[in-house]
Amino acid sequence: MNLTYDEVGATREGPLPEGYSHLRERTLLGQGPAVLQAATDAVLDWWMHRAVGVRIDSGGRRAAPGVTATVRLGVGPFSLLAPCEVIWAEEGERRAGFAYGTLPGHPECGEEAFIVSRDFEDDVWLTVTAFSRPATWYTRAGGPLVPVMQRAYARRCGSVLRRLVSRTG
Repeated sequence: MNLTYDEVGATREGPLPEGYSHLRERTLLGQGPAVLQAATDAVLDWWMHRAVGVRIDSGGRRAAPGVTATVRLGVGPFSLLAPCEVIWAEEGERRAGFAYGTLPGHPECGEEAFIVSRDFEDDVWLTVTAFSRPATWYTRAGGPLVPVMQRAYARRCGSVLRRLVSRTG
């Protein structure tokens, strides 16, 4: 791994490391095992990311440890490239998802996880958890605007995933 930070895997169990901005955004998706399965596939197969409107160039059809992905925001010369590597992934009866960590060339330094889970009331949730700090001059220049944009992206992931799984169950 050529990751740009030391706290690899901290999004899986926590706590999130100090010295970074922290993000936790939770969205209710629906209820039941069918919604969990649809959400699992949408997250692990990159559908959620693509439906949010980013381009994913991935080294694998499904998120799995060691798979690299470049997230591309914007169009043409105005594109922002964010190279990442999947550092953990899981798929279980009540929880599934993955996290990717930043690689050289990413505008941030840190890790982001996308977890779908079904609680004991049968509700299915997406939780986006991240820790990051600026890695480039332009993310440093963005100051407090960058975490606001990251939170907006996490909320958009939740609303898009809710729409993707709404035909389920």
